[in-house]
Amino acid sequence: MSGILMALVDGSAYSESVCHHAAWIAGRTGAQVKLYHVIDPRRARGQRDLSGSIRLGARSKLMEQLSALDEQHARLAQAQGRAILEDAKALIEAEGVANVITRLRHDDIVATVEAKEGVADMILIGKRGEAAGLDSPHLGSNFERIVRASHKPVFVANRAFRPINRVLIAYDGGVSAMKAVDYVARDPLFAGLEVIVASAGSDNAELRGALDNARATLKAGGHEAETRILKGQPEKALGDLAESGGIDLMVMGAYGHSRIRTLVIGSTTTAMIRTCKCPVVLMR
Repeated sequence: MSGILMALVDGSAYSESVCHHAAWIAGRTGAQVKLYHVIDPRRARGQRDLSGSIRLGARSKLMEQLSALDEQHARLAQAQGRAILEDAKALIEAEGVANVITRLRHDDIVATVEAKEGVADMILIGKRGEAAGLDSPHLGSNFERIVRASHKPVFVANRAFRPINRVLIAYDGGVSAMKAVDYVARDPLFAGLEVIVASAGSDNAELRGALDNARATLKAGGHEAETRILKGQPEKALGDLAESGGIDLMVMGAYGHSRIRTLVIGSTTTAMIRTCKCPVVLMR
């Protein structure tokens, strides 16, 4: 990757991690960082029910006061958005990245991704957003919407940045998993990193052959990758390996033909992404 990294920041506790990861990616690839802060007009203006029995004059005055409050809230939201973008830009530039630009938009965040991702090589988001508590069992409300809508790799930053040296590719033989292998093999982002390709399932000749092909693709890209076949359910087996194996980054397909498909599409999205302590790159 040498083009554009689209990084979404919302002022949550994860935004600082997004900035550190964006700086790391840009430093390795030379990508330009485009920072986006999106103000959703639907959240900026609350729905007001004034159908109650309010005297005519009082109702008119109340409408004027509420309108003034909406205008004030909109101005504050814009000022906050600009401050968030300025802080994020300064943080990334402090790590030696010069090519950083900021964009403040009034739109739905998914609509923004769909409109602007065409020129981007990767989307970078935090695991949770401003509206999600740090101890919430749920991911940010926009996380799955963005993953479903985006056609580019999505880098999901965890709460704290740490140096990335070991990469785990979660492999199930599906199209998006094979794209993940090819992506790691070819992209300069992964140059010089240690790579492990792991699959969960029955140890058989077909699976071993698929992993051998993945390893050959990676070798052609300059990686001496290790392959592993794990026992147990994919989400638990891969999560355990990520934690016990000192994995710094997981790369996986967002769609597949096995149970790993459910990691993003089904109910175990949170079970995998939430519990994994390292960032995750999701491939379409």
